[in-house]
Amino acid sequence: MKLAVKMPSIVILLLLWGIIGPCWAADPLPNLPSTPQVLTPPATNTPSLPTPLETPLQTPAQQSPSPITAPLQMPLEPHSLTDRFTSILNSPNIIRLWTENSLTAWIILLLSIFVGMVVGKICSILLQRVGTRAWATAGKLLVDLAGPANLALLTLGLHVGLLPIQMSPDLQWFVTKVLQFLYSIAVFWYVFNLASLVDVLFQRLSRKTNSSLDKLIAPLVRRSLRVFLVVIAVLFVFQSIFEKDIGAWLAGLGLAGLAVTLAAQDSLKNLFGSITVILDQSFKIGDRIICTGCDGIIEDIGFRSTKVRTLGGHLVTIPNANIVNSPIENVSRRPAIRRNFTLALSLDTSAEKVKQALQLIKTVLAERELYEHIHPKIQGETVEPRVVFSDYTPKTLNLDITYWYAPPNTGEYMAHAEKLNMRILEELNRAGIKLVNY
Repeated sequence: MKLAVKMPSIVILLLLWGIIGPCWAADPLPNLPSTPQVLTPPATNTPSLPTPLETPLQTPAQQSPSPITAPLQMPLEPHSLTDRFTSILNSPNIIRLWTENSLTAWIILLLSIFVGMVVGKICSILLQRVGTRAWATAGKLLVDLAGPANLALLTLGLHVGLLPIQMSPDLQWFVTKVLQFLYSIAVFWYVFNLASLVDVLFQRLSRKTNSSLDKLIAPLVRRSLRVFLVVIAVLFVFQSIFEKDIGAWLAGLGLAGLAVTLAAQDSLKNLFGSITVILDQSFKIGDRIICTGCDGIIEDIGFRSTKVRTLGGHLVTIPNANIVNSPIENVSRRPAIRRNFTLALSLDTSAEKVKQALQLIKTVLAERELYEHIHPKIQGETVEPRVVFSDYTPKTLNLDITYWYAPPNTGEYMAHAEKLNMRILEELNRAGIKLVNY
């Protein structure tokens, strides 16, 4: 807002400097005649001239014109930017500029500047009020447009007011360049403000991953984008308005960028790794993952690395570049916890006892206190527990039990498993079926 308030004053100062300032510049030779003249010395009694034999011969290259008889050189027509500015500063035209334009033209200029300032200020206030009540992204677009719109409308008023003003060709060229410069500032100012939309984007992404990347990467991306826009704006102004060749500048910027890229390869890898993590949404803070041989809970997703607290309590820092290039097993996103265990009966157990054991285990799994969590729905289908007589071994008859527990909460799962184990053991002991250690 400070820049928006000061911008009208800057525009008016530029206008005064462009119109009145050149007229105050002192002409180094104000009384030169319009046509070249040859000055001749007055007639005096002078001794006779030496004969050709007494005067040494001089070649045309050695002969120099006399400072008295040499004609004055007329200034060349300006072509370069420096020549144009020099021509403006060396041509006092304040009286002609005032007399060649009517009072009506000057009043139109002042009114146009005033109307541009008022309309620009009103437009800026309306955009800010509407933007603060609109949706986040749309409101940001409107609020960011307030200052540039104010400058653009002020410049438009200045442009319209200068149309009836009669000026010299050089001064007209200068005023045109100033107007182009102000329009360019308005456009790049708005684009510069739009870089703040990066914050909105990262805030949305960070809500999904519950990470702090919006506080780390968003400022870096925003500042990098704004520096890039400033460089582009400066190059555009120098090439389009000041008519400078920017080829050498572009080559220098390319070499500088290459040097920075080579010097910061690892940091850039981790930076893009962080962006990939937040965009891919493979995990979030609080998830349990298995990656690069590390099994633990995500504590923080940072700019350079991700911190994982292992099940043993150790804190492991993994560079984000390594995470992106490694397979990630997100344990927390499993729909249910699968449990598979085996009960071994002795070889001399009769077939009736084996059938009785299978039926007892199925009955326990169907009890109300245990049933709900071990009959989850996965992809819309209810998954039933499985109890089978699976295998023979040289010493045992194996009963295989498999079920899925949901929700996948490790603490609740372990409490449920303990209760299930106790119920199975009680029923087998009551039936006289003994388990063996294999």
